Amino acid sequence: MTIPSTMLRSVRPLQILLVEDDLADIKLTRRALERDGLLNEIHVARDGVEAMQFLRQERQFKDMPRPDLVLLDLNMPRKDGRETLHEIKNDPHLKTIPVVIVTTSEDEADVARSYLEHANSYITKPVDMEQFRKAVQGINAYWFSVVRLPPSDGGEKAMRALMT
Repeated sequence: MTIPSTMLRSVRPLQILLVEDDLADIKLTRRALERDGLLNEIHVARDGVEAMQFLRQERQFKDMPRPDLVLLDLNMPRKDGRETLHEIKNDPHLKTIPVVIVTTSEDEADVARSYLEHANSYITKPVDMEQFRKAVQGINAYWFSVVRLPPSDGGEKAMRALMT
């Protein structure tokens, strides 16, 4: 059986930035993402300040790759996920990166605000560990098997070509 080229994944490792301050959630998310054996590199930022430094390749993140997907918690110290989402989606060089909110907040205001700020998905973390693992595997399956992600340069080459 021949697999259509549209179904084939990129050969390069897919870059995931996990923005999360809870060590247990970091470990569980890593395990769930690695369990399927998909080619992923998972980077962690412990708050919004680190996330923005990573995304802008500043300081210790100078040589880090551009993520294909950001998994963003809302409730973190220093700069929370709400501020971080706003900053990502208002930066012309970062706004094409899909951002999935993964949080404990079930507050309708958080859901509405996240989508108004152009979050690509909003997932409430299940309390049960097995359900959480399944939710993370669902993220992995959807974003890396079904969806076609923007080019690794954020589409800048394609936009320049259109403008010439």
